[in-house]
Amino acid sequence: MNALQSKGKTSIFWYLVVVFPVAMTLLFMFNIYLGSVDIPFQEMLRILGRRESVHESWINIIFEFRLPKATTAVLVGAGLSISGLLMQTLFNNPLAGPFVLGITSGASLGVALLVMASYLLAGMLPVLGEIGHWALIIAGCLGASLVLLIILLVSIRVKSSMTLLIIGLLFGSTTGALVSILQFFSDKDEIQAYLIWTFGSLGGLTWDELVVFIPVVVSGLILAFLLKKPLNALLIGESYAQSMGVNVKKVRLMIILTTSLLAGSITAFCGPIAFIGIAVPHMARIILNSGNHRYLTLATIMLGIIVMLLCDTIAQLPGSQYILPINAITSLFGAPMVIWIVLGKKDVRNSFA
Repeated sequence: MNALQSKGKTSIFWYLVVVFPVAMTLLFMFNIYLGSVDIPFQEMLRILGRRESVHESWINIIFEFRLPKATTAVLVGAGLSISGLLMQTLFNNPLAGPFVLGITSGASLGVALLVMASYLLAGMLPVLGEIGHWALIIAGCLGASLVLLIILLVSIRVKSSMTLLIIGLLFGSTTGALVSILQFFSDKDEIQAYLIWTFGSLGGLTWDELVVFIPVVVSGLILAFLLKKPLNALLIGESYAQSMGVNVKKVRLMIILTTSLLAGSITAFCGPIAFIGIAVPHMARIILNSGNHRYLTLATIMLGIIVMLLCDTIAQLPGSQYILPINAITSLFGAPMVIWIVLGKKDVRNSFA
């Protein structure tokens, strides 16, 4: 038995220290390398190292477009994946994800209200340029924050996490219904503007926006690492966690705040990104063959980065000037994984313990 445990720990160590970091590095470089403009790989490395090139435009392309997009993919992959892990552990539900509390739906409602209002006010949003993009981000954050406030107030009153899950799903449905009503009373230009936002985008952030986005996501990831021990206790159940001295109510609030911070900010900055938060935690459990959050937290973050970079690379359609919506690629990746879970091809629920 000790030999098997030692072998399992060696395998986990190998993935966390070698396989995942190497895959992240290679995909990050490959993501920067690919694009509609063909830049030689050696020239790309030279630009990244010295900011020098025989073509000044190549420096601008890499530092102003490709590097911010790759950085955004890293942040989105890490944030959504760990959010999904937190929700699945809190609710002990393999199909839970960042969306279950209605936070992302709240962000979507905020953006929908802004888009509809902007067109009513003589189409101000399209002509605001960068301010218009910041307005979308602020609207998304406000919508997510409003739903978060309601969920926090509800979580203080209810004792069961399952009740909280149901209420969160109902809030998500309610905000979705409000968005549908807004669309019904909107014209085609308004609907198209909102629809484009729902496709999700990793390439729309500038360094000025990343200066705000990076600290927010990093703060959420740090909070997730601090929750490793209580999350392991919650795997057995809330009653067991309480018997181990865990303040379940406090931990639940911390998990909700962390998930809301990550999922809400990512949706506000990049639009809704589907399936990453559901699928990646299961992939990490299957690869590590462990439900221990001591390892699973880091593995989920790194695997989320790998998957997001891979999806973004595919979305660029290498060799083409077209870029597919990132949501289309993440859905093509994540939907089969979720179907696999539902059909029970592998009893993923056993890996929670």
